[in-house]
Formats: sequence, structure tokens, C-alpha cells
Amino acid sequence: MAAERTPDIATGRLRPEDYARNFADLHPPLDQHQAYVEADRCYFCYDAPCVTACPTSIDIPLFIREILTGNPKGAAETIFSANILGGMCARVCPTETLCEEACVREAAEGKPVLIGELQRYATDVLMQSGEHPFTRAAPTGKRVAVVGGGPAGLSCAHRLAMHGHDVVIFEARDKIGGLNEYGIAAYKAPGGFAQAEVDWLLKIGGISVETGKAIGRDLPLAELRNGFDAVFIGLGLAGVNALGLADEDSPGVDDAVTYIATLRQASDLATLPVGRRVVVVGGGMTAIDIASQSRRLGAEDVTIVYRRGPDAMGASEYERELAQTDGVRIKFNAMPKRLIKADGHVTGIEVEYTTVKDGKVSGTGETFVLDADMVFKAIGQTFVPTAVNGAGAGTPALEGGRIKVDAERRTSLAGVWAGGDCVYGGEDLTVAAVEDGKVAAESIHRALGG
Repeated sequence: MAAERTPDIATGRLRPEDYARNFADLHPPLDQHQAYVEADRCYFCYDAPCVTACPTSIDIPLFIREILTGNPKGAAETIFSANILGGMCARVCPTETLCEEACVREAAEGKPVLIGELQRYATDVLMQSGEHPFTRAAPTGKRVAVVGGGPAGLSCAHRLAMHGHDVVIFEARDKIGGLNEYGIAAYKAPGGFAQAEVDWLLKIGGISVETGKAIGRDLPLAELRNGFDAVFIGLGLAGVNALGLADEDSPGVDDAVTYIATLRQASDLATLPVGRRVVVVGGGMTAIDIASQSRRLGAEDVTIVYRRGPDAMGASEYERELAQTDGVRIKFNAMPKRLIKADGHVTGIEVEYTTVKDGKVSGTGETFVLDADMVFKAIGQTFVPTAVNGAGAGTPALEGGRIKVDAERRTSLAGVWAGGDCVYGGEDLTVAAVEDGKVAAESIHRALGG
């Protein structure tokens, strides 16, 4: 029985070369010849459906044509004009459910143009050259505070700097980058790419960064509103949903988001403790990422438990297949019922089969037990509104537990905009956060007289 087991959690389960191989680049970049061959597959559609499917509306046929005509830097400028974090998005965007799913070749042949890999090829060429294709407008004398250095905040800051405004990014962590730095699976963006992209973005000038500064704790919102001409909030989601089980704070039960952040900052992957048997509860990208990375760290048995069927899973079919290729099992229509412990440490989890009726999940009463040295919670994150609470009417209105914004990402507070995962209706995608930041920046620019 699971309760009789001794937990098996250890570091250094693999050889150094195994870690290097397991966390190497998931998709090696295209070389010039491969890029030309792939670009030649594009039909250059009029009113291209791939553009409509892109949250940032990159002119995909144009940048692919620029690659095909030997102008990858021009292609990159086309991409960055719409999505300043186009390099990271080329690596982590679920292109299989966005632009590539909409590709005409996907409909005709079941094999879309590899838009994401072409985007990476072009952006890498430009970034590796050290050039920055955009210049600042004449200084406006206006100052804007950007709270949060994640994709939304970086996108907003860059666009505001282009318009000549001075921007200060306030970030609670030691580094800016947000999800790209702390939350993306390490094998999707190896080699310190997240910080290299940040450094490249900041070359626009006019953006200063203050780390270790959290809104609410160090920066009351009222002070930011008084000290700056405008404020953009891009906090992301700091809270983690609980399993709702007794003793879920026991040793061996971990938050997947925090573990991934630790992994991303580790200088030696062999120092990370990982269980021999791992259970992940959840069905989104975080669940997939922690499950695959656990296997790549040396876990022998990794199981994802998801309460609904595969069609409802937040992670795409491609990502599920990637995890299964890594040796991860996925148990659908199953939910955690009880943690099993020995000497205070988790040794297993009792799981109940579920059924879905009228959209609601309920248990069937039939259960089974999974041995587990570690259980990861990956059932979603929540916005923590206390950070933006102010006195009287100084708190932005919320909707659905997140900040309420209009089409221009304006909040209910004058002079305050918001975007990214912290706003109601957000898609929890890097590319969607970039679009929020861009839209808010243009709105702020107009409000400041641009």
C-alpha cells in the first residue's frame, strides 16, 4: 500500500549528459536552406486566415515572403512591429491551435506551413545581429509606470518608449521577464533566451527597471497615480488554486508554478530534488510542463490526473502527445479525493473516477490509489486583488475575480490601464499578453496627447 512506502525523493538521478540532452532545445532552429524550402510552401493567401488567428495580427504572408526573397531581417521587423516578443512567442506559442491550425495547407493536406519555426528563424537572425529596428520618437516629457515586467508590461513599455515617453518598470522579482523567465518549460527556451530577449528589447532606450518592488507592498497604487502621468498594471497571477484536500500543505505536495520557477533559475539541474513517482493534478500547460520536466529530471513514473476528458483539457493535443512521448501517463475523468501519508509525508493519492453531466463534474464513487513521492498542484492560478486595493475609490473594479478593462485596456480608475493574465477575459497566453500591452500603450499614448 502507498501508506507503507518510504518516500523516494532524490537529486542527481541522471548523468550530466542526460540532463543536457533532456533539456536541450525542443525544436532545433531551421537553417537558411530549410527556411527557404519551408517558406516556399506558403500560398501567400489574400485575407490570410493565419493572420486572423494570430492574437497580435502579425502579417504572416508578408514576413514569409521576405524570408523567401532573402530578407530575414526585414521579416523580423515585420514580426516585431506587431509582436515585440516575437522571438519567445515563436518558441512557446501554441501555433498548432492558432496560426498553423488556420493555415490553408493544414486544411488541404494536414501539414501546415511551419509558421512558428519560420518566425523563430527570422527573429533569431535579427536579434543575433545585435540590431534593434526601432527608434524612439522625440521625448514627450511624460512618465509612465509599468507594474510587472512580464510579457504584457514589456510590450507596453517598449511601445510607449517608441512614442517618446519615459517608462519605469517595477518588478517584484529579481529579474524581469515574467512567465517567459520563470514559467516556461526549460527545454522550450534554453540558453538564457528569455533574458537575452529582454536585453534586446530594452535597447530602444527610455525604459528603466526597478526590481524587488511590489505594488501594494512597496508601491501603493495611489502613489503611482500621483507620481506618474499614467499607470499600466501587468501583474499576472500570483495565487495558486488549492486542491481542496485535507493536509495538502504536507511535505511532498508542491506548487507546480513555484517548482518550475526554481528549475528555470537552477544553474545545475542535478541539484533539483525529484520523486521517483510523481502525480500531477491538472490539465493545462503548467500540468504538462511539470510532468514532462519531472520525467526529464529522472522521475520513473509520472501520471497526470485530470477530472474531465481530453477534449476539455487546456493543454493542446500536441502538448499532450509531447508529454506522452516523454513517458507521462494521463488519467482522464479522475479527480483527487484523499492524500495518503506516512510519517507526515505524502506517499500516495486516492483518486476517484468522474462523470460529466450538464457540464458539471461529479464523482462516481469508484476509486484507485496512485503511489506518489511528490504531488504537484497545477489546477490554475488566481489574481490576488489585495495588491491593487486602495482607499475609497482608489481600487480598480473587478470582474470574475480579475481586473475589469474595456477594449482599450482602461480600468475603472482614471489614468490606469491593465493587461495580461490579471485582467478579466485574458487568454493566459504570452501572445495575448503582448497584444494587451500593445493596445494599452497606444491608448495611453493617445490619452497623453499623442
